[in-house]
Amino acid sequence: MPPDLDRLRALPKAEVHAHLEGCFEPAVLEAWATQAGIAMPRPRERLFQFEGLAGFLHFLDWACGLASTRERLAELSYGYAKRLADNGAGYADVIFNPTHWKAWHGRLPAMIDAMDAGFTAAEQDGLPPVGLCVSLLRTQTADEATELVDALVALRHPRVVALSIDGNEAAAGRTGPRFAEAFRRAGAAGLRRAVHAGESSGPEGVRDAIELLGADRIDHGVRAIDDPALVELLAERRIPLGVCPTSNLVLGVYPSIEAHPVDRLRRAGVVVSLNTDDPVLLGASLVGEYALCSKTFGWSDEVLRTVARDSVSASFANEDVKTRLLADLARW
Repeated sequence: MPPDLDRLRALPKAEVHAHLEGCFEPAVLEAWATQAGIAMPRPRERLFQFEGLAGFLHFLDWACGLASTRERLAELSYGYAKRLADNGAGYADVIFNPTHWKAWHGRLPAMIDAMDAGFTAAEQDGLPPVGLCVSLLRTQTADEATELVDALVALRHPRVVALSIDGNEAAAGRTGPRFAEAFRRAGAAGLRRAVHAGESSGPEGVRDAIELLGADRIDHGVRAIDDPALVELLAERRIPLGVCPTSNLVLGVYPSIEAHPVDRLRRAGVVVSLNTDDPVLLGASLVGEYALCSKTFGWSDEVLRTVARDSVSASFANEDVKTRLLADLARW
């Protein structure tokens, strides 16, 4: 029997691994490119056809370059909150990486303020609250990383909840030692720490995220399944994984949902949540992720409640938001 999508939509939950860079609608990008006199990389109907992770990241730079005004950033942010509400989520931590947004280089406070304007307008319209995770790129230097942290600490914007790091692990190689000091500073200043690891690399990146970067949460982390001792460590320390099954399939991390380790990790005691990563660009929705896993792995209502509860607990929402969502979940 196919999953009941309305019931999954009504399931109170949070999203903890989504990138604002992945929320551009094709029609919007085409309109912005036309206005700027910039050529589209491909026709609109094939715009989101990527050659692996490297081609995908290159496209992100192009798309973000079009979001050159405060109004466009606010519009994009509002649109993400609307997408959350449409999928029955009550909160999200959304990631953005300043290196992708060329028009905003050197203007981080103004950039955060523009996003905040969109999210604030969304909340005023009854849409879910959103926290911002500001991300480093793996190819940046240690000095650039500490400069970003120092800027965030000086700004102390209430919308910013965490320092993150993302980018192509396979291309960048081991970067944990390079960014350890930046993450130490972030933690000391009260910022949470979210680390992309165990996507295009193996389990060693996940171990570095824990031991060198002090990760409060790991984005992806699925390749931890290749190291039983690491799986045991994740379960023992209750370090959550923000898992994105559709993303892993589209970008070739796993060949099929049946081969995906999300259920094996869950059954081994690892805290997992379901997320969309780059929802528009990858054709993912939060309800769709729950439906896919429910159907493939035969998840019962109790398992769905547990995954949803873990998504709320793993989020960087304030305690009031968490308490409300968990109370709603108890009634589902």
